[in-house]
Amino acid sequence: MAAFKTLDTIGNVAGKRVLVRVDLNVPMADGKVSDATRIERVAPTITELSGKGARVILLAHFGRPKDGPDPALSLAPIATATAEVIRRPVGFAADCIGDKAASAVGAMKDGDVLLLENTRFYKAEEKNDPAFVEKLAANGDIFVNDAFSAAHRAHASTEGLAHKLPAYAGRTMQAELEALEKGLGNPVKPVVAIVGGAKVSTKIDLLMNLVKKVDALVIGGGMANTFLAARGTDVGKSLAEHDLATTAKQIMIEAASAGCAIILPSDGVIAREFKAGAANETVAIDAVPADAMILDVGAKTVASINDWIDRAATLVWNGPLGAFEIEPFDKATVSAARHAAARTKAGKLVSVAGGGDTVAALNHAGVADDFTYVSTAGGAFLEWMEGKDLPGVDVLKA
Repeated sequence: MAAFKTLDTIGNVAGKRVLVRVDLNVPMADGKVSDATRIERVAPTITELSGKGARVILLAHFGRPKDGPDPALSLAPIATATAEVIRRPVGFAADCIGDKAASAVGAMKDGDVLLLENTRFYKAEEKNDPAFVEKLAANGDIFVNDAFSAAHRAHASTEGLAHKLPAYAGRTMQAELEALEKGLGNPVKPVVAIVGGAKVSTKIDLLMNLVKKVDALVIGGGMANTFLAARGTDVGKSLAEHDLATTAKQIMIEAASAGCAIILPSDGVIAREFKAGAANETVAIDAVPADAMILDVGAKTVASINDWIDRAATLVWNGPLGAFEIEPFDKATVSAARHAAARTKAGKLVSVAGGGDTVAALNHAGVADDFTYVSTAGGAFLEWMEGKDLPGVDVLKA
């Protein structure tokens, strides 16, 4: 793994203005934060810097403003929620550059925490405009990036600032990079990957990269139907991208040449309706009726997946095995997740998971806290799994 500059090498920060890029893109309900998970993740970096006497200035985006400032996308309510999480006051400035920001920063004392307004209120943020970078940098002496979830974007507050100020990875960014290194960078073998979800089309790069790096690739969800159909199996009315048969075949060829085993369902849970509690049955994968759809993998497939998890030293997981949002089509995902969690707790498995649906599925199974690491980064996690360079990470290399 490339060495990254972290808070361990930042030196004395007392009295220094530290610009900290964080992910505060949290869900809101009735004007209040409804899930503070992302705030909780960056709290250690904020409190560590504040405790060492730094003047901590938080930079973040919220939503996707279209035409400049939008009161509905202001970070003001999130300042209050952040204060509750870190148990110390958090000031708020109604702009992220200019006089309002400079005045608020100038009034700070050592240890104070200040949140600046939504960086995306300026189109120059996403354009990584040098003049905008200069204006952001004017309020800081040091830059700390603790937003891995935004590290795949070369924006002013995620990449540009690191060229203007001494730059370091925050504790959350550091934990993410260390976990990802254990997952695919330099993993303990054998490595098994589970990739699920609806469509192959959104994960072609991911699959092409994984077959070269893992010992076995379990394919579930609607994606598996595309591979089954490409292999000549009739999947009835199941969700499948039949136009990607050639792509699926190429991925299987790449896997064979790389010595990666492709694990597809041997049985499936089928139904005629896509709704909770729909009448269902389990059939062999080559016996799916023409009027039925596969909504989960069957017990034999789950047993096979769990067997592969038992053989693995490292597990990387992205995407559910079935339509886990609807009972009873959550059984396979829950069973495999709990099996992986038990192996992890027993010290026999390094398990790294990520992606929105994956996090939701692991929470649904009640095991998210039992995995070695669960990434909430979404797009950045996926691009890392695809083997792509992340601008906001590369710029932090020592």
